[in-house]
Amino acid sequence: MTGHITGRNLVASYPAPGGGILPALGPVSFDVAPGEFVCLLGPSGCGKSTLIRILGGLQLPSQGQAFLDGSLITQPSPQVALMFQESNLMPWRTVLQNIALPLELKGVEKVERMEAARHLLPGLGLGAEFADAYPGELSGGMAQRVALGRVLIQRPEVLLLDEPFGALDALTREQITLDLMQVWAAEQQTVIMVTHNINEAILLADRILVFSQRPGRIIANIPVTLPRPRRIDDSYSDAFGQVAQQVRAAVRQAHPVMG
Repeated sequence: MTGHITGRNLVASYPAPGGGILPALGPVSFDVAPGEFVCLLGPSGCGKSTLIRILGGLQLPSQGQAFLDGSLITQPSPQVALMFQESNLMPWRTVLQNIALPLELKGVEKVERMEAARHLLPGLGLGAEFADAYPGELSGGMAQRVALGRVLIQRPEVLLLDEPFGALDALTREQITLDLMQVWAAEQQTVIMVTHNINEAILLADRILVFSQRPGRIIANIPVTLPRPRRIDDSYSDAFGQVAQQVRAAVRQAHPVMG
């Protein structure tokens, strides 16, 4: 099985506004097994998004190395798909056309790519009636479902998700979390997801990595052993509460003012 992600002593720094260097991340080292779902939690500005960009081949680390299946990551890979907080849909394209865009760029015939896009709609919580809708006619939650479909249609081995549901209201976020769990259960890609929502992380993840304040270091590696499939109601169980306690304690350590 492919999709093994490894980071070795990764460090990222940026030029500081007044001169000098601003350390953003690291050093961090970790392994994510093929098919594993890992969530990253930590204070804003601790380098989680920078790490996603490094793993996606969009940015080189200042020090250290990242690997996909043993190969050094130096540029974007067709095996890896990224999703960010903004849906970035093309407003002149319909839902189906937006989802099918990656296949169009690969030269897949129109009938084939549109059929593949249509096949994804039910799992994304989008009825057939939305197939020909335009982004301006969609709610924020629907737009993010379309953006997720555009990622999934590539059938990547690795999904890198940078707070993809952060701008959504709580109820919509819960529903899309369930959609993502359903899709992942079917496809079993390796997933690394940045979130600030503890309940979301516990519902989705096999494991949660908690980061310190900038420069972000991994200060806790918390397994989530709750049985799958999981439901929103699981968040009221004692087992869920015990994991949440562990995560909150680690987050307070990372950001004491939150305690």
